[in-house]
Amino acid sequence: MRIGLDVSGGDFAPKSTLHGALLVLKELPKSDRIVLIGDKEVILSFFHEESVNPDLFDIVDAPDQIEMDESPTKALVAKPNSSIAVGFRLLKHKEIHSFASAGSSGAMMVGAIYSVNTIQGVIRPSTPAHIPKESGGSSILIDVGTNPDSKPDVMYQFGLLGSLLSEHVQHVKNPRVGLLNIGTEEKKGNLITQSAFQLMKDAKDYNFIGNVEGRDLFRDRADVIVCDGFVGNIVLKQAEALYRVLMKRGIKDAYLDRFNYENYGGSPILGVNANVIVGHGISNGKAIRQMLLLSKEIHNARLPQKIRQAFEKYAINNL
Repeated sequence: MRIGLDVSGGDFAPKSTLHGALLVLKELPKSDRIVLIGDKEVILSFFHEESVNPDLFDIVDAPDQIEMDESPTKALVAKPNSSIAVGFRLLKHKEIHSFASAGSSGAMMVGAIYSVNTIQGVIRPSTPAHIPKESGGSSILIDVGTNPDSKPDVMYQFGLLGSLLSEHVQHVKNPRVGLLNIGTEEKKGNLITQSAFQLMKDAKDYNFIGNVEGRDLFRDRADVIVCDGFVGNIVLKQAEALYRVLMKRGIKDAYLDRFNYENYGGSPILGVNANVIVGHGISNGKAIRQMLLLSKEIHNARLPQKIRQAFEKYAINNL
């Protein structure tokens, strides 16, 4: 397998990304190859300082960088030699099997849609996040920001995408899918969640268990929790903020440690025709290491292929 890594992406790049690549190197079989995509001179200078043989990696020169505050669509066109643009060209031409970046999430989403394309039948690709359960394991919260104005049919598909991720990557049999709402009753919520419930309650594509409330997020009520990207992003950042407060106050607990973003590394963009992983902008070396391991895990699970097959069946069910 050839794992593409955007060396320039992230608040602490390139040192954090290159440290992460070095950390994961010993955990990969010799048949796997990490492809470093970024400013070649900077990469070689880092390896020289660290006394690392650069032949341990493949290096693809991409001297430009897309900044977080740039328009993703304009930047991808204006900066064809940026690490993200080059990474997606390599992915499109199958010169790498996955592409991971802690850089601009907007540019990663736009690049994925316009280079490897959305899987047929998927209305909107989405981004999930892991929510640790008190009982062990984690549930999948989907969407967490990619689609802040999701319509009911899109939210129905979030349930299918999240269920496939849970089944094939987390190895959960018949994942339970819940809809995040302000009450468990069928008629609760705003017009969007009420309409989404009506679609999901008759789902043939996954195991829908009904509404779940905010108090159920960390319980073992559901394996997949569906919400629009606006709500999901607030929930995710609230959990991150609470974790930081607890750490600052010196409160240590094995369960709370599982909220550390370093444990997850990143999230796949679900619903596109290739393995695309987006990491946290503040990723350090440990998080980059985990992001690269996740890239391999998703590749081995053949997740885009499984999603493609599921949406072919979904299309038949909805004829």
